[in-house]
Amino acid sequence: MSLLAEAPGYFRVYSDGSVKRDKRETVPASDDSSSNGYKSKDVVISSTKPICARLFLPDTPDSSSLLPVLVYFHGGGFCSVSTTWLGYHTFLGYLAVQSQSIVFSVDYRLAPENRLPAAYDDCYSALQWLSCQASSNPWLERADLSRVFLSGDSAGGNIVHNVVIRTIQEQSCDQVKIKGMLPIHPFFGGEERTEKERASEEAAHFADLLWKLSLPEGLNRDHPWCNFEKAELSMAEWSLFPAVLVFVAGSDFLKERDVMYAAFLEKKGVEVKLVEAEGEVHVYHVLHPESEATCLLLKQMSEFIHSF
Repeated sequence: MSLLAEAPGYFRVYSDGSVKRDKRETVPASDDSSSNGYKSKDVVISSTKPICARLFLPDTPDSSSLLPVLVYFHGGGFCSVSTTWLGYHTFLGYLAVQSQSIVFSVDYRLAPENRLPAAYDDCYSALQWLSCQASSNPWLERADLSRVFLSGDSAGGNIVHNVVIRTIQEQSCDQVKIKGMLPIHPFFGGEERTEKERASEEAAHFADLLWKLSLPEGLNRDHPWCNFEKAELSMAEWSLFPAVLVFVAGSDFLKERDVMYAAFLEKKGVEVKLVEAEGEVHVYHVLHPESEATCLLLKQMSEFIHSF
Protein backbone atom coordinates (compact mmCIF):
# COMPACT_ATOMS: atom_id res chain seq x y z
CA MET A 1 0.00 0.00 0.00
CA SER A 2 1.59 3.26 -1.15
CA LEU A 3 0.90 6.89 -0.38
CA LEU A 4 -0.92 8.61 -3.26
CA ALA A 5 -1.55 12.09 -1.85
CA GLU A 6 -0.92 13.96 1.35
CA ALA A 7 -2.02 17.18 3.00
CA PRO A 8 0.36 17.38 6.00
CA GLY A 9 -1.54 17.90 9.23
CA TYR A 10 -4.85 16.99 7.61
CA PHE A 11 -5.02 13.71 5.65
CA ARG A 12 -3.23 11.05 3.61
CA VAL A 13 -4.69 9.06 0.71
CA TYR A 14 -3.39 5.54 0.00
CA SER A 15 -3.36 3.33 -3.07
CA ASP A 16 -6.02 0.97 -1.67
CA GLY A 17 -8.46 3.88 -1.53
CA SER A 18 -8.25 4.37 2.22
CA VAL A 19 -7.91 7.82 3.76
CA LYS A 20 -6.32 8.58 7.11
CA ARG A 21 -7.27 11.93 8.61
CA ASP A 22 -5.27 13.53 11.40
CA LYS A 23 -7.09 14.00 14.69
CA ARG A 24 -7.76 17.50 15.98
CA GLU A 25 -9.14 18.78 19.23
CA THR A 26 -12.92 18.54 19.17
CA VAL A 27 -15.65 19.86 21.45
CA PRO A 28 -18.79 17.92 22.42
CA ALA A 29 -22.16 19.61 22.14
CA SER A 30 -23.58 20.89 25.44
CA ASP A 31 -26.99 22.17 26.54
CA ASP A 32 -25.37 24.15 29.37
CA SER A 33 -25.23 27.81 28.35
CA SER A 34 -24.22 29.22 31.74
CA SER A 35 -20.59 29.93 30.86
CA ASN A 36 -20.71 31.21 27.27
CA GLY A 37 -24.20 32.41 26.45
CA TYR A 38 -25.17 29.64 24.06
CA LYS A 39 -25.97 25.95 24.05
CA SER A 40 -25.37 23.37 21.33
CA LYS A 41 -26.89 20.12 20.17
CA ASP A 42 -25.95 17.52 17.54
CA VAL A 43 -28.65 16.29 15.17
CA VAL A 44 -28.76 13.58 12.50
CA ILE A 45 -29.93 14.73 9.09
CA SER A 46 -29.46 11.38 7.39
CA SER A 47 -28.29 8.18 9.08
CA THR A 48 -27.71 6.38 5.78
CA LYS A 49 -25.22 8.75 4.14
CA PRO A 50 -24.46 9.86 6.98
CA ILE A 51 -25.01 13.61 7.44
CA CYS A 52 -24.98 15.34 10.83
CA ALA A 53 -25.17 18.92 12.02
CA ARG A 54 -24.64 20.98 15.14
CA LEU A 55 -27.20 23.53 16.31
CA PHE A 56 -26.16 26.60 18.33
CA LEU A 57 -28.88 28.44 20.24
CA PRO A 58 -28.13 31.74 22.01
CA ASP A 59 -29.51 32.81 25.35
CA THR A 60 -31.96 35.66 24.74
CA PRO A 61 -33.82 38.01 27.11
CA ASP A 62 -37.02 37.54 25.10
CA SER A 63 -37.67 33.82 24.89
CA SER A 64 -40.64 34.22 22.55
CA SER A 65 -39.20 36.23 19.65
CA LEU A 66 -38.27 34.47 16.42
CA LEU A 67 -34.58 34.31 15.50
CA PRO A 68 -32.91 34.38 12.08
CA VAL A 69 -31.20 31.15 11.03
CA LEU A 70 -27.63 31.01 9.74
CA VAL A 71 -26.71 27.76 7.97
CA TYR A 72 -22.94 27.21 8.02
CA PHE A 73 -20.75 24.92 5.90
CA HIS A 74 -17.23 24.30 7.19
CA GLY A 75 -14.08 24.42 5.07
CA GLY A 76 -11.32 21.88 4.56
CA GLY A 77 -10.98 21.65 0.78
CA PHE A 78 -13.94 19.22 0.69
CA CYS A 79 -11.53 16.58 2.05
CA SER A 80 -11.21 17.19 5.80
CA VAL A 81 -12.37 19.10 8.87
CA SER A 82 -15.53 18.90 10.98
CA THR A 83 -17.84 21.42 12.61
CA THR A 84 -16.96 19.72 15.93
CA TRP A 85 -13.39 21.05 15.74
CA LEU A 86 -12.58 23.46 18.58
CA GLY A 87 -12.03 26.48 16.31
CA TYR A 88 -15.33 26.03 14.52
CA HIS A 89 -17.33 25.29 17.66
CA THR A 90 -15.96 28.39 19.39
CA PHE A 91 -16.48 30.70 16.40
CA LEU A 92 -20.00 29.49 15.66
CA GLY A 93 -21.05 29.72 19.29
CA TYR A 94 -19.82 33.30 19.40
CA LEU A 95 -21.64 33.98 16.12
CA ALA A 96 -24.91 32.72 17.57
CA VAL A 97 -24.53 35.09 20.52
CA GLN A 98 -23.29 38.10 18.54
CA SER A 99 -25.96 37.85 15.85
CA GLN A 100 -28.72 36.48 18.09
CA SER A 101 -29.28 33.79 15.50
CA ILE A 102 -29.79 30.05 15.46
CA VAL A 103 -26.66 28.63 13.83
CA PHE A 104 -27.03 25.34 12.00
CA SER A 105 -23.63 23.93 11.02
CA VAL A 106 -23.51 20.94 8.68
CA ASP A 107 -21.04 18.03 8.66
CA TYR A 108 -21.21 16.78 5.08
CA ARG A 109 -19.53 13.75 3.50
CA LEU A 110 -15.90 14.25 2.53
CA ALA A 111 -13.85 13.58 -0.59
CA PRO A 112 -12.10 11.63 -2.00
CA GLU A 113 -14.33 8.83 -0.70
CA ASN A 114 -17.35 10.96 -1.62
CA ARG A 115 -16.49 13.21 -4.52
CA LEU A 116 -18.58 16.19 -5.54
CA PRO A 117 -21.49 16.68 -5.80
CA ALA A 118 -21.81 14.73 -2.50
CA ALA A 119 -21.04 17.79 -0.37
CA TYR A 120 -23.52 19.90 -2.34
CA ASP A 121 -26.17 17.19 -2.10
CA ASP A 122 -25.68 16.85 1.66
CA CYS A 123 -25.83 20.58 2.34
CA TYR A 124 -28.89 20.94 0.13
CA SER A 125 -30.47 18.05 2.07
CA ALA A 126 -29.72 19.98 5.25
CA LEU A 127 -31.91 22.84 4.01
CA GLN A 128 -34.70 20.38 3.27
CA TRP A 129 -34.31 18.88 6.76
CA LEU A 130 -34.46 22.36 8.27
CA SER A 131 -37.66 23.07 6.40
CA CYS A 132 -39.28 19.85 7.63
CA GLN A 133 -38.05 19.94 11.23
CA ALA A 134 -38.61 23.57 12.14
CA SER A 135 -42.19 22.98 13.27
CA SER A 136 -41.47 19.91 15.41
CA ASN A 137 -37.93 20.21 16.79
CA PRO A 138 -37.88 22.12 20.14
CA TRP A 139 -34.50 23.62 19.28
CA LEU A 140 -36.01 25.16 16.15
CA GLU A 141 -39.31 26.39 17.55
CA ARG A 142 -38.02 29.98 17.39
CA ALA A 143 -36.46 29.62 13.93
CA ASP A 144 -37.62 32.28 11.48
CA LEU A 145 -37.39 30.47 8.13
CA SER A 146 -38.25 33.69 6.34
CA ARG A 147 -34.81 34.97 7.41
CA VAL A 148 -32.27 32.30 6.49
CA PHE A 149 -28.65 33.05 5.64
CA LEU A 150 -26.01 30.75 4.18
CA SER A 151 -22.37 31.09 5.21
CA GLY A 152 -19.22 29.02 5.12
CA ASP A 153 -15.49 29.37 4.75
CA SER A 154 -13.12 28.14 2.03
CA ALA A 155 -14.76 25.02 0.53
CA GLY A 156 -17.81 25.91 2.60
CA GLY A 157 -18.00 29.28 0.85
CA ASN A 158 -17.96 27.42 -2.45
CA ILE A 159 -20.79 25.20 -1.19
CA VAL A 160 -22.83 28.30 -0.32
CA HIS A 161 -22.58 29.48 -3.94
CA ASN A 162 -23.43 26.13 -5.48
CA VAL A 163 -26.28 25.32 -3.09
CA VAL A 164 -27.91 28.70 -3.80
CA ILE A 165 -27.67 28.00 -7.54
CA ARG A 166 -29.38 24.68 -6.98
CA THR A 167 -32.23 26.21 -4.97
CA ILE A 168 -32.77 28.76 -7.76
CA GLN A 169 -32.63 26.28 -10.63
CA GLU A 170 -34.86 23.73 -8.92
CA GLN A 171 -37.12 26.37 -7.35
CA SER A 172 -37.14 24.28 -4.21
CA CYS A 173 -36.99 24.62 -0.42
CA ASP A 174 -39.80 27.16 -0.62
CA GLN A 175 -40.29 27.31 3.14
CA VAL A 176 -36.66 28.35 3.58
CA LYS A 177 -36.26 31.95 2.40
CA ILE A 178 -32.59 32.65 1.78
CA LYS A 179 -32.11 36.35 2.44
CA GLY A 180 -28.36 36.53 2.09
CA MET A 181 -25.05 34.77 1.53
CA LEU A 182 -21.89 35.34 3.59
CA PRO A 183 -19.04 33.38 1.95
CA ILE A 184 -15.77 33.68 3.88
CA HIS A 185 -12.60 33.24 1.80
CA PRO A 186 -14.50 31.02 -0.68
CA PHE A 187 -12.53 28.30 -2.47
CA PHE A 188 -12.83 28.68 -6.24
CA GLY A 189 -10.40 27.95 -9.03
CA GLY A 190 -9.82 27.69 -12.74
CA GLU A 191 -7.39 26.26 -15.24
CA GLU A 192 -5.93 29.72 -15.78
CA ARG A 193 -3.99 31.00 -12.77
CA THR A 194 -4.53 34.42 -11.25
CA GLU A 195 -1.45 36.58 -10.68
CA LYS A 196 -1.52 35.85 -6.93
CA GLU A 197 -1.84 32.10 -7.59
CA ARG A 198 1.18 32.21 -9.93
CA ALA A 199 3.14 33.98 -7.20
CA SER A 200 2.09 31.37 -4.59
CA GLU A 201 3.16 28.21 -6.39
CA GLU A 202 3.14 25.89 -3.37
CA ALA A 203 -0.33 27.01 -2.25
CA ALA A 204 -1.65 26.76 -5.81
CA HIS A 205 -0.38 23.20 -6.19
CA PHE A 206 -2.04 22.29 -2.89
CA ALA A 207 -5.32 23.76 -4.15
CA ASP A 208 -4.89 21.74 -7.36
CA LEU A 209 -4.53 18.58 -5.28
CA LEU A 210 -7.73 19.31 -3.37
CA TRP A 211 -9.66 19.85 -6.59
CA LYS A 212 -8.18 16.67 -8.09
CA LEU A 213 -9.39 14.69 -5.08
CA SER A 214 -12.80 16.39 -4.96
CA LEU A 215 -14.01 16.74 -8.53
CA PRO A 216 -15.32 13.66 -10.34
CA GLU A 217 -12.59 11.98 -12.37
CA GLY A 218 -12.32 13.44 -15.84
CA LEU A 219 -13.37 16.97 -14.86
CA ASN A 220 -10.96 19.89 -14.59
CA ARG A 221 -10.90 23.17 -12.70
CA ASP A 222 -12.99 24.93 -15.34
CA HIS A 223 -16.06 22.96 -14.29
CA PRO A 224 -18.75 25.34 -12.93
CA TRP A 225 -18.46 23.83 -9.46
CA CYS A 226 -14.91 25.17 -9.33
CA ASN A 227 -14.90 28.09 -11.78
CA PHE A 228 -17.83 30.40 -11.01
CA GLU A 229 -17.45 32.12 -14.39
CA LYS A 230 -18.63 28.91 -16.10
CA ALA A 231 -21.99 28.84 -14.30
CA GLU A 232 -24.87 28.46 -16.77
CA LEU A 233 -27.64 30.64 -15.42
CA SER A 234 -30.01 32.92 -17.27
CA MET A 235 -30.23 36.57 -16.32
CA ALA A 236 -33.66 35.78 -14.86
CA GLU A 237 -32.02 33.20 -12.59
CA TRP A 238 -29.21 35.58 -11.60
CA SER A 239 -31.90 38.10 -10.63
CA LEU A 240 -33.09 35.62 -7.98
CA PHE A 241 -29.70 35.56 -6.23
CA PRO A 242 -29.87 36.88 -2.66
CA ALA A 243 -27.63 39.67 -1.44
CA VAL A 244 -24.00 38.61 -0.95
CA LEU A 245 -21.36 39.76 1.52
CA VAL A 246 -17.98 38.36 0.44
CA PHE A 247 -15.20 38.27 3.03
CA VAL A 248 -11.57 38.16 1.89
CA ALA A 249 -8.30 38.02 3.84
CA GLY A 250 -5.46 40.30 2.79
CA SER A 251 -2.74 37.64 3.01
CA ASP A 252 -4.82 34.83 1.49
CA PHE A 253 -3.63 33.54 -1.90
CA LEU A 254 -7.33 33.11 -2.79
CA LYS A 255 -7.98 36.83 -2.30
CA GLU A 256 -7.58 37.81 -5.96
CA ARG A 257 -10.01 35.16 -7.19
CA ASP A 258 -12.49 36.05 -4.45
CA VAL A 259 -12.35 39.70 -5.50
CA MET A 260 -13.05 38.47 -9.04
CA TYR A 261 -16.01 36.51 -7.67
CA ALA A 262 -17.56 39.62 -6.13
CA ALA A 263 -17.01 41.57 -9.36
CA PHE A 264 -18.54 38.72 -11.39
CA LEU A 265 -21.68 38.68 -9.25
CA GLU A 266 -21.99 42.46 -9.52
CA LYS A 267 -21.87 42.23 -13.33
CA LYS A 268 -24.74 39.73 -13.13
CA GLY A 269 -26.82 42.27 -11.24
CA VAL A 270 -26.44 40.66 -7.82
CA GLU A 271 -26.34 42.96 -4.78
CA VAL A 272 -22.84 42.33 -3.47
CA LYS A 273 -20.37 43.90 -1.05
CA LEU A 274 -16.73 42.96 -0.47
CA VAL A 275 -15.06 43.23 2.95
CA GLU A 276 -11.32 42.72 3.42
CA ALA A 277 -9.50 41.81 6.63
CA GLU A 278 -6.14 43.43 5.94
CA GLY A 279 -3.08 41.35 6.77
CA GLU A 280 -5.09 38.30 7.83
CA VAL A 281 -4.56 34.74 6.58
CA HIS A 282 -6.97 32.16 5.15
CA VAL A 283 -9.67 31.13 7.68
CA TYR A 284 -8.08 33.17 10.47
CA HIS A 285 -11.42 33.14 12.30
CA VAL A 286 -11.15 29.37 12.80
CA LEU A 287 -7.45 29.46 13.68
CA HIS A 288 -7.93 32.37 16.10
CA PRO A 289 -11.62 32.56 17.06
CA GLU A 290 -11.00 35.01 19.88
CA SER A 291 -8.79 37.46 17.98
CA GLU A 292 -9.60 41.12 17.39
CA ALA A 293 -10.01 40.43 13.66
CA THR A 294 -12.50 37.66 14.37
CA CYS A 295 -14.48 39.90 16.72
CA LEU A 296 -14.75 42.42 13.87
CA LEU A 297 -15.85 39.67 11.48
CA LEU A 298 -18.58 38.59 13.90
CA LYS A 299 -19.79 42.18 14.14
CA GLN A 300 -19.86 42.56 10.34
CA MET A 301 -21.76 39.32 9.87
CA SER A 302 -24.27 40.26 12.55
CA GLU A 303 -24.89 43.68 10.99
CA PHE A 304 -25.51 42.08 7.60
CA ILE A 305 -27.98 39.57 9.05
CA HIS A 306 -29.92 42.26 10.88
CA SER A 307 -30.06 44.56 7.86
CA PHE A 308 -32.95 42.42 6.56
